[in-house]
Amino acid sequence: MTDPATTPGPAAHQAIDTMVPHSARIWNYWLGGKDNYPVDEAAGDAYSTVFPGIVTVARSSRAFLQRNITHLVTEAGIGQFLDIGTGLPTVDNTHEVAQRLDPRARIVYVDHDPMVLTHARALLTSTPEGATAYVDADLTDPDRILAAASETLDLTRPTALILSNILGHIADYDRARAIVARLMEGLPSGSHLSVNDGSRGVEATYEQAQDAYNASGAVPYFLRPVDRIAAFFDGLELLEPGVVSVPFWRPDPDSAAPVPIGEHGGLARKP
Repeated sequence: MTDPATTPGPAAHQAIDTMVPHSARIWNYWLGGKDNYPVDEAAGDAYSTVFPGIVTVARSSRAFLQRNITHLVTEAGIGQFLDIGTGLPTVDNTHEVAQRLDPRARIVYVDHDPMVLTHARALLTSTPEGATAYVDADLTDPDRILAAASETLDLTRPTALILSNILGHIADYDRARAIVARLMEGLPSGSHLSVNDGSRGVEATYEQAQDAYNASGAVPYFLRPVDRIAAFFDGLELLEPGVVSVPFWRPDPDSAAPVPIGEHGGLARKP
């Protein structure tokens, strides 16, 4: 790897403040993970008091990603993944799902959060046949991300770019679209883009809870109208069923009937 290291750097050894809630730990709590503290549980419970459906949103988002990866490996023949905005590891992370289906799969995770860096070693497991690496870089620096990822991935071969609940952290919508376009520009024909993000227009209490969270001084996350999420796929070939509320994206046949939630996503192929 180049400068963005594959192993935790000095930032990873910063003391963890267990007295202040942290968004990544709260999300981990909602997903049923163990990398959180009472302060995070309290913040997560306060959020879910306003919007009880947040746990469903978090878990539906993860299930959507797992179904995307399954399609990419088993039907699209994708063996390389660039997952930006990794968050804290829980269960069935990208490398676990992909390498379970194809042990040769290669995965690069990208995040720029000292809390995530602390847990990076948990992500750096891999099958002997494949590879898993971690890049400390920010989504707003796509050129650096592509350069660092190329140390592990062969970016002349089709690669899946995963942006799961990360674009909402970029307040400037045009800038978010430009970042996605630049990242996809660096990947060859046959590559895929997976995006899912919180959406407006489905659950009013979700919007109220998120707006209140943003106003609290925490790192904000902006819910967007569905048409703006869909526009991230402009110029690509959207796979059926298009951009939908995530429980409706190729649900497992044995699962319960899907119910719309304020989380939309899709998967598309670069021509």
